[in-house]
Amino acid sequence: LVSVVGVVALYSLMLIGDRYPISLPETVLGIPAAGVWIIILFIYAFCASLLPVWMLLQPRDYINGLQLFIGLGILYASFLFTRPDLVAPAFREDVPAGTPGMFPLLFVTIACGAISGFHGMVASGTSSKQLDKETDARFVGYFGAVGEGLLALGTIIATTAGFRTYQEWESIYSEFNAGGVNAFVEGGGNLLNEGLGISTSLSATILATMAVLFAATTMDSGVRLQRIVVQEIGDTAGIKINTFLATCIAVLVAFGLTFSQGTDGSGGMTIWPLFGTTNQLMAGLSLSILLLILMHLRRPTWPILIPLLFLTVMSLWAAFIQLGTFFQEGNWLLFIMDVIIVLAAIWIIVEVFLAVGRMKHTKQIEWTDEDIDAPTPESVDSKA
Repeated sequence: LVSVVGVVALYSLMLIGDRYPISLPETVLGIPAAGVWIIILFIYAFCASLLPVWMLLQPRDYINGLQLFIGLGILYASFLFTRPDLVAPAFREDVPAGTPGMFPLLFVTIACGAISGFHGMVASGTSSKQLDKETDARFVGYFGAVGEGLLALGTIIATTAGFRTYQEWESIYSEFNAGGVNAFVEGGGNLLNEGLGISTSLSATILATMAVLFAATTMDSGVRLQRIVVQEIGDTAGIKINTFLATCIAVLVAFGLTFSQGTDGSGGMTIWPLFGTTNQLMAGLSLSILLLILMHLRRPTWPILIPLLFLTVMSLWAAFIQLGTFFQEGNWLLFIMDVIIVLAAIWIIVEVFLAVGRMKHTKQIEWTDEDIDAPTPESVDSKA
């Protein structure tokens, strides 16, 4: 009943918002409308991080999950009815000036539908706290990945087949870094309108809501993880930091960066160029941990080792290219941060090799599927 009421309320608000959108004044106390919305989001993220997972973050994400299934169903139904042609070429020859090469750029984009270090962090920081028992992790993790893959495929179709002609598609991707969420909303909106008869305006509202709710999910989870990191740093240093203070530190650091370039909040994009590379390096860290676990359990390691090696090479390659770019541009903030990231990545690689070497000289325990899959009384009884 709660699920039905929540989804009906959400989609009712989409209908109302499409017809009667809320617009803030151009400025509020000297802050532009975009900056005011960002402040509202920070207030929400502060509350979501401070409160227990089950009180705010989990219910909102739960309704978002149901909305995602419905949204994907609508999107894929439009694909089946329209059977659109892919107007985008498999390989674009006339790329805009300043576009980097396919290698390694293609493999350090935000690839949540394939592999993502952020998801590895979320799994340890929030997802694990929402399982009824440990044996649910396989089901939740696998089908979560399937859901991300379906969204990724739907996004690719919307942004490559949601436009009538190649020229129309080319105008959207007129320069490197152009397109983005707007391309998904516009292309997907065209398909919803053509295939299901949903108005262009409402189609854009539905798809934009999908994208915005994902952004909100990322924000509240990210702030919560940052708060946990702050507390763990304090524990390592022998300083006890309570939840409220850690949340304040996490929010204030992000808030300060966001408004460092002005009241419009554009400062949040300052370190954005580093996100793709660092996200994939974090994915490499997650795979490294899995590699060591599989070695300890004496399980086959090639399914982990092959993507780990490929991902690490591509991510470090991209990081070194960025180092040269930042140096030529004189962007010393990003240059120094990138140096730290590269050194940390190399350090992790060395640590993994050392751990593998130590593991080969230690007695390993032979585990069976029954040992791993059988729930223990503690795992069954423990709640998030």
